[in-house]
Amino acid sequence: MSRRWIVLLLLLPLTAIGQVRVEAVRAAETTEGTRLVFDLSGPVEHSVFKLDNPARVVIDVSNASAGNLPAVGGAHGVVRGLRSGKRNARDLRLVIDLSTSVQPRTFVLRPDGDLGHRLVVDLPHAAGAAQAAPAPRPVAALRELVIAIDAGHGGRDPGAVGPSGVHEKDIVFAIAQRLAQLLVREYGMKPFMVRSGDYYVSHRERYERARRAGADLFISVHADAFHDRSAHGTSVYILSERGATSEAARLLAERENAADLVGGVKLDDKDDMLASVLLDLSQTGVIGASRNVGNHVLGELGRLGRSRQREVQGANFLVLKAPDVPSILVETGFISNPAEEARLRDAGHQLAVAQGMLNGIRAYFADHSPPNTLVAVNGIGGGAAADRQHVIARGETLSGIARRYNVSIQQIRSSNNLATDRIRVGQTILIPHG
Repeated sequence: MSRRWIVLLLLLPLTAIGQVRVEAVRAAETTEGTRLVFDLSGPVEHSVFKLDNPARVVIDVSNASAGNLPAVGGAHGVVRGLRSGKRNARDLRLVIDLSTSVQPRTFVLRPDGDLGHRLVVDLPHAAGAAQAAPAPRPVAALRELVIAIDAGHGGRDPGAVGPSGVHEKDIVFAIAQRLAQLLVREYGMKPFMVRSGDYYVSHRERYERARRAGADLFISVHADAFHDRSAHGTSVYILSERGATSEAARLLAERENAADLVGGVKLDDKDDMLASVLLDLSQTGVIGASRNVGNHVLGELGRLGRSRQREVQGANFLVLKAPDVPSILVETGFISNPAEEARLRDAGHQLAVAQGMLNGIRAYFADHSPPNTLVAVNGIGGGAAADRQHVIARGETLSGIARRYNVSIQQIRSSNNLATDRIRVGQTILIPHG
């Protein structure tokens, strides 16, 4: 996502001793909306709320001050202007005038490199429009399945660090890219990369991006770490019952903002009982689907070596809390284990892990594709698409691969000009349609 940053103001006011200064403010236009970044002289506490008629966002910053703020607007999305004033003897009030009502998101960032403390305000393009579920497609227009791939961590958040110094964010991004490349060649499916580079994305924003892309599945890729360096193996997680309960409470509390939808149904006009029932039905279905696809993926990854857990585990991961998208988190191995770190850095192993995830995704959608999709009508690998590609993992045999895809060994030999049944790890073969 490209950003065009414009430095709007540099403020060096004389402030009371101990007060935090707002030293500068920058505005950036993104694909999601407008972002304002306030550069600060130190850490702050703040609160935010929105007002209508006229539309504006109000931010109260504790123990802070600022000089004259510029008139921000025009080329900066929904922002029409920016004002500030003293809320009391010590606190600062920032008022962002808007052209239309939006639901703001704010967070603070600690110093990172040349950047100091910052207060970030995100303003989507329009209230509900950037977060709403995709418009329904005509039944006759068959579509591809959208697989959202979330490479964990990124930017200032490196994740775990392996014995050799490699960062988790780099390993999982490489695996995510390989899975995306496989999905591009897969009939009836297409990838959506939640982050396409080395930058930070908040947990809630990750699944919100997937929902805005119309994702049919959200898969978050990570690499585990543990103080015991002998720990190894893969794991798959879904949202726990506890996590679902806490998220349901949040959605109910915020439903009047119409910022969260459940299966495309708005909650802002529903009473507590009906909204609770809708949430429960949606979450029960989504968690069941998540467990189903998680079992398929865990089974396929188990072919690469020992799994850390024999069953899909429940956990309160914020990134898994999309209320209407099946979501799983895959721990591809232990980056803290020297031997496993070496495998995770190997391009062939990364491709085999991506292939295992793809095989699990295939197995799930073979029986659970939405009715208006190419896969639902023509089946996995159906239609006039080219033969599927399979990357050979350690321990696989040609006969086992033939059984998995329901084709004969002779068909695989013929499609790949193989004189014998010998195959090697990392080799890519074509799987004909049976």
